[in-house]
Amino acid sequence: MSQDKPSAMPMPMPEWVRADIPETVSRALQEDVGSGDITAELIPADDHAEARVITREPMTLAGSAWVDEVFQQLGGSVLVQWHAQDGEQVPADTALFTLQGRTRAILTGERTALNFLQTLSATATQARDYADKVAGTGVTLLDTRKTLPGLRTAQKYAVTCGGCANHRIGLYDAFLLKENHIAACGSITGAVEKARALYPQRWVEVEVENFAELEDALATGCDVIMLDNFSLDDLRRAVKHVAGKVKLEASGGIDDTTLRSVAETGVDYISIGGLTKHVRAIDLSLRLVS
Repeated sequence: MSQDKPSAMPMPMPEWVRADIPETVSRALQEDVGSGDITAELIPADDHAEARVITREPMTLAGSAWVDEVFQQLGGSVLVQWHAQDGEQVPADTALFTLQGRTRAILTGERTALNFLQTLSATATQARDYADKVAGTGVTLLDTRKTLPGLRTAQKYAVTCGGCANHRIGLYDAFLLKENHIAACGSITGAVEKARALYPQRWVEVEVENFAELEDALATGCDVIMLDNFSLDDLRRAVKHVAGKVKLEASGGIDDTTLRSVAETGVDYISIGGLTKHVRAIDLSLRLVS
């Protein structure tokens, strides 16, 4: 990747994200290009062009590595020159990157590249908006597993570009004991004991819906207790009662209108599915300039 700014991103890209990019891009190109781009065949094979991609609205950038991979997989005949970095907030009508190379490859990769960029930047932009709303409260905003199918790692990365953090990545890296798990195990205590016995090093979080369950969860020594759909008064009461003995996470029905109030109750974390599932694609435009 060629950039006219330093290549370092505001935060390092985790290896588990980087490793997923080639396969994710390959699937996306296959579903779009299939057996070949017949429209691009209208253009002479040796024709070269330059193109610019601009954003029509303010945004936080995320997804540059996916764009780079699109044109790399199309033969590497297109140079991608970035004018902004992942995590950077850019105003409307800003040129995000320039493409130079074979016209066919530019036009064949256009939609796949922009699909990644508009979706991941939308996720980062949403995350940045939410993070700004709780600035100064000390709370950490977390995403959830409510991601677009096939884009789990990409959206998780985009959330961090917007200043929020990742909850568990999937069902394999941490326990989240919800109502049905607890019922199947017989009790909160039983569920936590089984989790600890199976995978002693894994993070164990327990979801509770009332103060009786909170007491049971607190007694298990779990790592986090999720307070599901607690009122603001009950969140404040829970924070005071727990007094730092365990991390507390608020979840359920929280949006941009209630976010700040929830953060000010003193909980450690707030998890919000809307960071990834309610995003609206950023309006991007690619135009040939020569």
